[in-house]
Amino acid sequence: MTQPLETASTATPGLRSQIQRAGAGRRCAFAAAISIAWFLIACAPAPTSAPPKFDMGVDPESWATIPAGEFLFGQHDERVKIDYAYDMMVTDVTNAQYALYLNKATADGRIRIANAQVVGAYPGDKFTGRRHEKPIAAGEYLHVPLSAPDSRLMYDGAQFRFSVKPGYDNHPVAAVTWFGAKAYCDHFGWRLPTEVEWEKAARGVDGRAYPWGNEIAKNHANSYNSHDPFEKGVGAQGDTTPVGFYNGRTYAGYQTLDATSPFGLYDMAGNVWQWTGDVHAGMHYRFMRGGSKANYEYDLRAWSRNSAEPDYYGPNVGFRCMRSK
Repeated sequence: MTQPLETASTATPGLRSQIQRAGAGRRCAFAAAISIAWFLIACAPAPTSAPPKFDMGVDPESWATIPAGEFLFGQHDERVKIDYAYDMMVTDVTNAQYALYLNKATADGRIRIANAQVVGAYPGDKFTGRRHEKPIAAGEYLHVPLSAPDSRLMYDGAQFRFSVKPGYDNHPVAAVTWFGAKAYCDHFGWRLPTEVEWEKAARGVDGRAYPWGNEIAKNHANSYNSHDPFEKGVGAQGDTTPVGFYNGRTYAGYQTLDATSPFGLYDMAGNVWQWTGDVHAGMHYRFMRGGSKANYEYDLRAWSRNSAEPDYYGPNVGFRCMRSK
């Protein structure tokens, strides 16, 4: 069984050494005002038919460059410097992209199928024995469950091949664990972004609360009861929307607002939470950013975060990758 998701209300216990802090070095308590945890893990009724299909005009294979320099980090706008430029995926990883990866990685023997699960090797984390810390030893861990009702991936055991449920190719992959997200990025020579890298890509350098500014409307992002066409027949928690759906266009009478980040990234607020790559000493939890379709609007602010054990999977959690310049 996966563990229930937990909220986090304290700052991470140290940022990576290559991140330089400016100013007096006062630690930022960038507490996330995440709403009740069940909002993250609750599962809306599964759609009974394929979702509506629209052309977003957004390429999931594209990347955006995040320049080196200072930005305002966390709820209290701590000045933090990232002294290198890096690239971030313009969208979340889609179901189509993840299915292609699974077919390649299983053929290559990087991952395998066991007990109706996709599993893969992980080298383990150093165990310090701190209070509440759980050991994560070297071994195989869950990447994707094959029977999760919220997964949009399908597996044909006779053909040994993965595919995507009709209509969901360009929706963000969900029901993937941290191990599964990391393995995808590693496969291509990329990695999951740190929380600091993710937040700069999401909000730019001017301290805005959301990727597009300081206020949020229903049609800025896929959040709880956002009234988008993908809520019909499902309910207020809705379904995922295609990556890049909130781009200023009108779909089936629903006028979206252009919700890109200052660097041109889509869905950095809402739709699905996004795993980040930080592994902190003395802590087995992994952190995620951005909020999801099951969260209220105020939980989509750029500094909001949540946590889970790395084998957690759910309908509201996906990821994107970063790569070095």
